Amino acid sequence: MIRLDLSPEPNWLDLGHGVRLKLLPLTTALMVATRADPAVEDLDPEASNDARAALFAGALARRAVVDWEGVGDADGNALPVTPEGIDALLALWPIFEAFNLAYVSRGMLLDAEKNASAPSPTGTSVGAKPIARRATPAGRAGWPAKTAQPA
Repeated sequence: MIRLDLSPEPNWLDLGHGVRLKLLPLTTALMVATRADPAVEDLDPEASNDARAALFAGALARRAVVDWEGVGDADGNALPVTPEGIDALLALWPIFEAFNLAYVSRGMLLDAEKNASAPSPTGTSVGAKPIARRATPAGRAGWPAKTAQPA
């Protein structure tokens, strides 16, 4: 079942370490705009999946973050939300990982919810495991042609 949250209001997301982000809802429009970001579109096709994930998360965060708490300068003074500040915040591994898992992946998980079966990497049956032994051709290995082979 798909659970719809029709509220257009931003929500707070706790990333740990005293950091909270106020984020716009993760909508199709937001994802499409992020995919069209010049940095995302111009990414080297040979870039690693990790580099792609970091770049995409940063582009998405720059669009989605409307406020934050627990982010300050070296002296502990609260900093305003800026694109440079968002990039610096996501450069911290625990923060990036929490943001990626709790916000970015949430949009990706919806696709996984549509099917009760485990996803298969390259086709509908590639990931399936056989549950019966392979049948021998009729009349071979001592089996009568019309008798089923025991499992």
